[in-house]
Amino acid sequence: MKRILIFGAIASIFLTGCAANETTNTSTDASTNEISSSTSNPANAETEVIADNLDVPWAIEKNNDTIYLTQRGGSIIRIENGETQEQPVNFDETVSSASEAGFLGFVLRPDFTSSNEAYGYYTYEKDSDRMNRIVKLHLDGNQWEETEVLLDEIPSGANHHGGRMKIGPDDKLYVTTGDASVPENAQDMDSLAGKILRMNLDGSIPNDNPSADSYVYSYGHRNAQGLAWSDDSTMYASEHGASANDEINVIEAGRNYGWPEIEGNETRDGMEAPLFTSGSNQTWAPSGMGYHDQKLYVAALRGNAVLEFDLANNQQREMMTDYGRIRDVYIDGDNLYFITNNRDGRGSPADNDDQLIRVRLQ
Repeated sequence: MKRILIFGAIASIFLTGCAANETTNTSTDASTNEISSSTSNPANAETEVIADNLDVPWAIEKNNDTIYLTQRGGSIIRIENGETQEQPVNFDETVSSASEAGFLGFVLRPDFTSSNEAYGYYTYEKDSDRMNRIVKLHLDGNQWEETEVLLDEIPSGANHHGGRMKIGPDDKLYVTTGDASVPENAQDMDSLAGKILRMNLDGSIPNDNPSADSYVYSYGHRNAQGLAWSDDSTMYASEHGASANDEINVIEAGRNYGWPEIEGNETRDGMEAPLFTSGSNQTWAPSGMGYHDQKLYVAALRGNAVLEFDLANNQQREMMTDYGRIRDVYIDGDNLYFITNNRDGRGSPADNDDQLIRVRLQ
């Protein structure tokens, strides 16, 4: 059993309006889909390190006072009452160690307290091929078992695996998939790559999907890695651009989000422009996201921050900028949890990375 030190720390966090060495994007016209950035908003925020020495965590879930984290290598970290356990997951296939791949998305069933069931998304290697699958998992004692495959052979190339899973306010399971490094996949309605998928919790296709015989809910995505819903059930997704032009989109059923035909502020009939974009001079590499009080909070890997998008005022700012690469966020009441990914091969890890940190939203 792996032990991880648990401790608290108080830090002063300064909220700034643009990334280091990047130019701030400013707009007075929301219709352009550029962001109005706050350039100075200092505040002190009390933070607490809940766990450290994590091994590339990817997704955060919480059930009452118990926190679960996936680790890309193929395990789950359970944190409760100051105690941390690493729980093995017995997958039917070998979890891939390729770039960006592994055990990614994870979400507990709404009845988890009684069923001990959850859903997972992982990349696997088989017969020299690499694919992703969506599975049902069952917690038995201190280990998890793959009990059912809900959807298999989701394309998985050298990278761009997608992998975010969330249960929406309609009690459907939503899953993001990357374009598998083949941009044309995103526009191909016969491919599961470059899409946001929607399914019933038993793995069947909902009758009210855009196409009755397809899991595809929206398409034209390069590599979406964040999902969230507002109080009025508006759906949002975060998406990686090719080298910049990262996006925050409002997601509607059956819509085409443009990749690879358009990105960032580009427009074309029949394709959706983003609500926010980093523009061509800045990169966020946005991942997990959450909603709280008319604001979206988005983990930024290249941006090295939690990004706050104010939906009411069309403004964006950076917060939690002292922790390096951030992969996922989880909001519980007024508390925001986030995980770092400085050990994913692209960061500069400190001795205690990776970490799960909690901050109270003000």
